[in-house]
Amino acid sequence: MKGPLTGHVAVVTGVSRAKGIGAAISRELARQGANLFTTGWPEFDAEESWKPDELEQPLLINELRELGVEAEWIPLDLSLSEAPRKLWDAVQARFNVAHILVNNACFWAPDSIETLDPGMLDRNYALNTRAPILLSLEFVRRFAGKGACRVISMTSGQMLGAMRGQLGYAVTKAGLDAFTITFAAEVGHLGVTVNAVDPGPTDSGSMTPEHQNKLLSRFALGRLGQPDDAARLVAFLAGPDGAWITGQVLRSRGGFE
Repeated sequence: MKGPLTGHVAVVTGVSRAKGIGAAISRELARQGANLFTTGWPEFDAEESWKPDELEQPLLINELRELGVEAEWIPLDLSLSEAPRKLWDAVQARFNVAHILVNNACFWAPDSIETLDPGMLDRNYALNTRAPILLSLEFVRRFAGKGACRVISMTSGQMLGAMRGQLGYAVTKAGLDAFTITFAAEVGHLGVTVNAVDPGPTDSGSMTPEHQNKLLSRFALGRLGQPDDAARLVAFLAGPDGAWITGQVLRSRGGFE
């Protein structure tokens, strides 16, 4: 497939569910011509109280390849300190280079002042802050001047107001916002842009009908956010038209308030 990202290699984390944002991003980047190296951790989805939709990874990889691009997927627990090195070793062995990093993987679990403890806070930090920082650092160290040009991270609305019952998640996602702004200044001279996307509440398979109805009235555009909404913005930032945007946290939330 010919497109603005033809010949580029994009690495997308957090790709494990058919309706998830990570899968939507992977499909959109493939439609733009990018080759894909994706990773996910199905064991995390298996822990969820809601039943995630099943995604046989060969089906996704075959779907991407049918768009005319090369695609790979590996299972990887990004909470482990050695995971960033393992991921980039695998990417380098398969493609030798990478141009785009999309930090989509995250950890979320409800908490309260009664239940939040060091272990749960560490789980949030390991996935939501440490992993994307280390992945971004290693990406630039290996590929700056050799093709690296975009770091895009998925964030949330924690800087717009309180997120009650999500203290660990909100605090650690806020760290990713801060990293985006400062890392952009650190690596701009290397030709790498760094941005974050806040898609707002997104119907990616985990919402109950009751939750959907509760949120719907808060969207100015009259519908829930969909994974493809986030995917299109990520693809724009990854492409040539996004080359002059860096150090930004883009609030693409359908007017949600």
